Amino acid sequence: MELWIIASVAAAAFQTVRFMLQKHLAQVKLSAAGATFARFVYSAPIAAAILLTLVALGQVALPALSWAFWGYGIVGGAAQITATVCTVMLFGRRNFAVGMAFIKTEVLLTVLIGILVLGEAVSALGMAAIFVGVAGVLVLSGPIEANQQGWRRFLSPSAALGLLAGALFGVSAVCYRGASLQVALDAPMQRALVTLAAVTAMQMAGMWVWLKLREPGEVAKVLSAWRSAGFIGLTSMGGTFCWFTAFTLQNAAYVKTVGQIELVFGILGTVLIFRETISRREYLGMALLAASIVGLILLA
Repeated sequence: MELWIIASVAAAAFQTVRFMLQKHLAQVKLSAAGATFARFVYSAPIAAAILLTLVALGQVALPALSWAFWGYGIVGGAAQITATVCTVMLFGRRNFAVGMAFIKTEVLLTVLIGILVLGEAVSALGMAAIFVGVAGVLVLSGPIEANQQGWRRFLSPSAALGLLAGALFGVSAVCYRGASLQVALDAPMQRALVTLAAVTAMQMAGMWVWLKLREPGEVAKVLSAWRSAGFIGLTSMGGTFCWFTAFTLQNAAYVKTVGQIELVFGILGTVLIFRETISRREYLGMALLAASIVGLILLA
C-alpha cells in the first residue's frame, strides 16, 4: 500500500481521537477561538523542537524556504483557522445539520480549488470515485432537517457557514500541498515536518495576537487547561503531520477523500465504546465510502 494512503488513514485516526478528547476540553469552557488556539499552542513547540533536533543531529538539512512557501503557508493556515471557527459556529445553530451537509462537499471544492491554484485536475474515474465518496458521507451524516424547504436551504445562514467552511478547508488542503511541494528535500516526511513546523508556528503566533487583542484572558485559560488541551495538541500535531505527508505525495482531493474514513472510525468507536447499533443507513454510507476509497486506491 502506498505511503499517501497510509498517511491519510492515520491522519483520519488521529483526528477521530482528537474530536473525542475535545469533549473533555468543553468542560473548561473555552471560547471557540480559545479551543482552536489550544490545537496550535501545544503542538507548534513540539513540531519545532523535533525539527531543530533533527537539524542539529544532521538528519535533516534545513533548506531555504521561498516566498511561495510562506505565501501558501500563510493562506492555508488562515483558511484552516477560519474554517474551524465557521464549523464551531454551526454547532450553535438549530439547523446546523444543513451546514454540516454542505461542509461534506469539501472534497468537491478541493478539486475545483486544486485546478485553479495548482492546475491539478483529477481523472474522470477519479472524479466518479470522489462523487461516490461524497454520497457516502452525506448518507452517514443523516437526514437534513431545516426550517426552509427546497432551494431556500441554500440561502440559510447554516448553509452559508457550511459552504464557507468547506471551501476554506479546501483552500487549506491545496495550499498545504503547494507549500510542501516548495520544500527542496527528497524525503516526503522531512518536507512534511518542515511545513508542519512553519505553518503551526504561524498559526500559534497569529492566534496568540488575536486573543490578546480580542479576548483578553483567554490565553491564560488555554494554558491553565494544559492537562486536557495538551493531549489535543499532540493528536492534532500527529494528524497534521500525516496530512502534510499525504499532501506531499498525492493530489489533495484524493487525500481528502480517503481521509473521510474518519466518519467510519467515529461510528465504530461509538459502537465499541457505547455499545450502540449501526443502522441500515450507516451501513449503506460506509459501503459507499469504502467503495470510493477502494476505487481511488486502485486508480492511484
